[in-house]
Amino acid sequence: MYKVLIVDDEPFILEGLYNIINWEDFGMEIVGHAENGHLAMDILRHTPVDLLISDISMPVMNGLTLISSAREIQPNLLAIILSGFSEFNYLKEAMKLGIENYLLKPINIEELKSTLQTVVEKLNLLVVEQWFDSKGVQILKDNILHRWLKGYMATTEFNERADILGIQLKRPLASVSIIRSEKAGDEVFDLIAKLLDTDDSFTPFRDIDGDIVILSTMEVMEEKKLKEHLEDIHGRLSAISPVRISMGSVGFSLQHASRSYVEAKKALEYFLIYPECLIMDYSELPLSEGPFKSVFPIDWPEYVKLILAKETECLEERIWEDFEEIQRLEGMTPTRLQDIALEVIIRFKMELKGINRKEESEPFTLGFTKVREADKGTDLIKAIQEVAVSVIDALVRDVKNPVVQQVLKEIHENYAGEFSLKTLGTAYNIHPVYLGQLFHKETNETFTGYINKYRIEMAKEQLKTTHLKVHEIASNVGYLESGYFYKQFKKYVGISPIEYKGLL
Repeated sequence: MYKVLIVDDEPFILEGLYNIINWEDFGMEIVGHAENGHLAMDILRHTPVDLLISDISMPVMNGLTLISSAREIQPNLLAIILSGFSEFNYLKEAMKLGIENYLLKPINIEELKSTLQTVVEKLNLLVVEQWFDSKGVQILKDNILHRWLKGYMATTEFNERADILGIQLKRPLASVSIIRSEKAGDEVFDLIAKLLDTDDSFTPFRDIDGDIVILSTMEVMEEKKLKEHLEDIHGRLSAISPVRISMGSVGFSLQHASRSYVEAKKALEYFLIYPECLIMDYSELPLSEGPFKSVFPIDWPEYVKLILAKETECLEERIWEDFEEIQRLEGMTPTRLQDIALEVIIRFKMELKGINRKEESEPFTLGFTKVREADKGTDLIKAIQEVAVSVIDALVRDVKNPVVQQVLKEIHENYAGEFSLKTLGTAYNIHPVYLGQLFHKETNETFTGYINKYRIEMAKEQLKTTHLKVHEIASNVGYLESGYFYKQFKKYVGISPIEYKGLL
């Protein structure tokens, strides 16, 4: 999504620009607005923006000065000027700044849409030009490989882009390993890339968390070679910085790589339990999902719903009930019960990181210790409950604005219903434009984007856990039109609902 900042001292202009354009149709989203150039500069100093739409005549700092100053911070920023004046001098000064258009108020909607289309074409060309820069190519590889492994891109689309970028993945077996280094920067990645440069069976890249990912392809009977390479990498990297290396399972076809990536991510978290390990192999974990491992006896999606809804008491009750029942299962042993408890804590940690992207270890480390030291079932359950409470507390601290918190609760509890900033603004006695700004500030998502993403996550869960037809699931999560549901699903997941179900 290209980022848009709107600057105008007239509130009805701001509100109008939010509502008269379907920004998603242009691959754009509004990341903020301001009533003068000075406030806009505050936003630009910490928020990447691709397009600035600004009034020309404003208090404190006018639009022309704003554009000039903004490009000192973000040189590639494109700009559109709005004005109630058609004076030649204004237009001449604006043209010197290389603006995309000079639109007179009241704004001609069709002319604005045409201008936005031109802006998108320019921004797309800028992306293509970056391919010729070596680091730009690596960033592109990082993005494409990460999106593919996360399931946001269909295999056919990925193969086309892989060919363009020279990514060779032709062998029958695939696996993913992850390296997490305490040392930031390019030094560690560059060393790994150099070590693997002569072997095209390894493709290193960086994911959105900053971890170094190694996508490995191999022939049958070559699995041992992968671990030997990772042990060699560990030895060489340890001289530079402490590192943790994890391995997902090895499987046939590239489609297995997505599963292996999730496994490797999960295996990384087990270093908190087993810090003495050199390489954490997912297939050797107590509760890995291999063919000979036990089934995880907890309905985890229900836990996730309680976490997102911040229902602390309900989650504590659910934990108590589940573990009381688990202890009574036939064949349950203290070691097995402890493994399940450790697994739950690992999943809590991964859920928290997935939501707020912050690395928090202390409450989880303490939870691991208490679980391992528990000499009776009630102590073990209390240790898990304490971790659960800390997870929800962390989420509550993240969302400081009470109105946004109420809006999020409304979305999570009634995500299939109809929502708009206007109706919610009326309900909570707040201007819809301001509510949209608060929502984006607290969640780092647009209001519409957040609802669509949440609905699609719920749809993915139903595709995994039910036999309902796609149109039934679309209706369940709030989409009356199946066509629009398909469009949104493909936008956020990269493939259609039917293709996604086929991968499960």
